[in-house]
Amino acid sequence: MNFDELFGHLGQHTVDGLAKGSIYALVALGYTLVYGVLRLINFAHSEVFMVGTFAVLGVWGLLGATDGPSLGMILLLVLAGLAAGALASGATAVAVELVAYRRLRRMNAPPLIFLITAIGLSLVISEAFGVWQGRIVKGMPTVIVQEVWLTIGNTRITNTQVITVVAALLMMAALDQFINRTRYGRGVRAVAQNPDTAALMGVNKDRVILLIFLVGGVLAGAAALLYSIRYGNTRFNVGFLLGLKAFTAAVLGGIGNLRGALLGGLLLGVVEVYAATLTSSNWEDVAAFVILVVVLLFRPTGLLGESLGRARA
Repeated sequence: MNFDELFGHLGQHTVDGLAKGSIYALVALGYTLVYGVLRLINFAHSEVFMVGTFAVLGVWGLLGATDGPSLGMILLLVLAGLAAGALASGATAVAVELVAYRRLRRMNAPPLIFLITAIGLSLVISEAFGVWQGRIVKGMPTVIVQEVWLTIGNTRITNTQVITVVAALLMMAALDQFINRTRYGRGVRAVAQNPDTAALMGVNKDRVILLIFLVGGVLAGAAALLYSIRYGNTRFNVGFLLGLKAFTAAVLGGIGNLRGALLGGLLLGVVEVYAATLTSSNWEDVAAFVILVVVLLFRPTGLLGESLGRARA
């Protein structure tokens, strides 16, 4: 146990964890949106994120991205990557809903069938990309060169960390306002609370469900861009472990609760970095699930509890 390293550089490890957890939080929002409305764990959401990383890689390749481009080129690459990732991930999420889940809903399939279908879709999409793109790690150009923007004591905060955390917070705030302040958001909350009554009041249930899949997919695409900037690589199964962590974050914060997904993601990222510092990187995955079990023992509904689906319980 390397306590000297942890407490000697606690600020640095906390910043690193928040940057890592911000990506978890954005992906976790997709899980929590779908669960809050449908009571469905969409395990194919991890592959929605993976598709976004390949879309970012593809558009950067088309634009001829190189390491350390000029400022104007950086802005172009970031905007193009965001558009490509959001479009590809959003389209994949919508396709998953239209091709698989909608038909199952119309057949009144039991929840276990939805779960099996979600796992099957995840494997199919992942393996399809493994055949198409190969099973090797795909490197990406360093679009944003990491630089120290701020130093506080022995804590160095880099530009990529600031961009990742601030972008995640802004997108979370925008989603929160969308759900709680707009007409479409009221429809989402109505279907989450009571779908039958919402239908009688004129809310188109299928349209609302399609909307939440689209929004979750777009957020996963944005997370794919941030992941590409921060880590600079992807592969056909890049979404597997990250998706499990994002789902863990959603449950940790309170699945169905948007703010809980953000809190859970940030907390999980910090816990992982702390665990890796105390022991080794081999234990960070174990720590993520241990903290989940411990929290659920005392708070079965997560840290903030459910939100969208609370009225249905």
